[in-house]
Amino acid sequence: MKKANRLHIYKYQGAGNDFVLLDNRQGKYSGLDFKQIALLCDRRFGVGADGLMLLENHDEYPFCMRFFNSDGLPGSMCGNGGRCISAFALKLGIVQEDTPFSFWSSDGAHQARVLSRHGDRCMVRLQMRDVDCYASNKGRDVFLLDTGSPHYVMFRKDCQNIDVVQEGSKIRFSENFPLGVNVDFVEREKDVLTVRTYERGVENETYSCGTGAVASAMAEALKMYMLPGSHRVDISTKGGQLQVDFEIVSAPKNAPETNFFALPPHYTLYRNRAFKNVFLEGLATFVFEADVEPGL
Repeated sequence: MKKANRLHIYKYQGAGNDFVLLDNRQGKYSGLDFKQIALLCDRRFGVGADGLMLLENHDEYPFCMRFFNSDGLPGSMCGNGGRCISAFALKLGIVQEDTPFSFWSSDGAHQARVLSRHGDRCMVRLQMRDVDCYASNKGRDVFLLDTGSPHYVMFRKDCQNIDVVQEGSKIRFSENFPLGVNVDFVEREKDVLTVRTYERGVENETYSCGTGAVASAMAEALKMYMLPGSHRVDISTKGGQLQVDFEIVSAPKNAPETNFFALPPHYTLYRNRAFKNVFLEGLATFVFEADVEPGL
């Protein structure tokens, strides 16, 4: 396939999680290869971003989100990316402000709504996937959840002083996780949950992670034995504030028997709680647009 030449890019960020976006409804950027994507995302030799997204046509939805990590390889669902591409779709006139819509991503359909727009800043509410099972160690200080991307959530009392890259990479590349895993370090501070995330595919700490914020909020609910019902958890990240809402219910009897994680020793898989009607809310901000050469 012929490589794309000149690109018209858009840069967005959601709570400091930043992305290059391309309008690929005409298919002119389909020839981008992983080296070009990685170069665009490189912070020294390219535009700089945690990932790249193609907004594409879909037969049943207003658009499809195709996500790539900053290493140029296809990635799993990205919550902040989903919020940013929703704001991008509003800018392109594909969707309308304060009107619910759905789009397709790697883990299925997601409902979203751009609640409000003030200049380049949009408040976006995105529905995330339901979670019907989780794993935990005996001390309940670590939880494993798949919120569209797999997350290892660890509760710590020194969140601000952790070397996230050093500690996170050890877990991410551990033999316990042959497919890799995102690592979240979490600490409760008054009424806010502080979350720092090492993301696979970026191989660094990101300023925030949407699926990580959701996984951390769920882990907090499990750790604190929150009762069934509706709950809200406020999240603080290096890049800004996020809000996670969900409903805790008894796990359905027909919960899937398969699970993403090949469980490490001393971890137990649980199906006693399920999270439904999960939403991630926060600002998605347009940064700039430009014409660039993809290189290579």
